[in-house]
Amino acid sequence: MTSGPTTTPRTGFGPVTQLAWVTDDLDATERALGATLGAVGWTRLPGIHFGPDACTLRGEPADFTADISLSYAGDLQLELIRPVAGASMYAEFLAERGPGLHHVCCEVASMDEALARAEAEGFAVVQAGAMAGGLMRFAYLDTAAAGASYVELAEVSPALREMFAQIKERSGRDPR
Repeated sequence: MTSGPTTTPRTGFGPVTQLAWVTDDLDATERALGATLGAVGWTRLPGIHFGPDACTLRGEPADFTADISLSYAGDLQLELIRPVAGASMYAEFLAERGPGLHHVCCEVASMDEALARAEAEGFAVVQAGAMAGGLMRFAYLDTAAAGASYVELAEVSPALREMFAQIKERSGRDPR
């Protein structure tokens, strides 16, 4: 099989920039995705706290912590999420379905415009908020009717985009 030029798939909301898995074992999932997708050089972000002042779950304040690990397969960001404490859609997913592919992320230019469009199209927001001191806004749409779990909308600041570029550069190198 030959590979063609790298392209970023697009949705109605924007380019698909990430695939994300929820897991209870970051090490095992990193190894599996390394073997299947060639993702190496994972960057761990332990103990990321999402507080009730910046995050909601089904419209109510949410307070939870998750460990996150990031790598890249080509231009596609891979995210692993391990729920640590508190109620979140990640903990619910893990309890109900076990580890697995959780969401596809689409980067949007304007979260407000994307959310207005999502509402007009009948998509419910399951979890939403901001992270990294406001460097990123996110909202998860319930897309179960389409046979998928969730689509995440993400509005990413230039500073966080730079951090992702550094993670992408490290991801091409096996740290062993």
